[in-house]
Amino acid sequence: MKVREYLSIPYLLEAQAVERDGRWTRRLRYPELPPVEATHDDVEIALLDLERARITEIMRRLRAGDPPPVPRRPLDTTDQGWWARHLGLGALVEDQLDREGAELAGQ
Repeated sequence: MKVREYLSIPYLLEAQAVERDGRWTRRLRYPELPPVEATHDDVEIALLDLERARITEIMRRLRAGDPPPVPRRPLDTTDQGWWARHLGLGALVEDQLDREGAELAGQ
């Protein structure tokens, strides 16, 4: 699989309102891609943090030679390059999207 495809895998999203120190906050996570999760009072910020963590974890796993789980087919309709740049992670995936994931191992 190409890096672009790994980044396009639709993982199940779990969202919870949790009480922490007497305040309610939001916790989002991808249980199929541990340890990716994010917590914030604002659910939109938590989602952006979660997506940054997802991209970072997938790239980390590919570089370690430990591909992420593939519980379902990658989506064909996402632009992962744009999404990574939007999240400030463009340099992490730049020139990597069309490479085979296995090529990243050891980098």
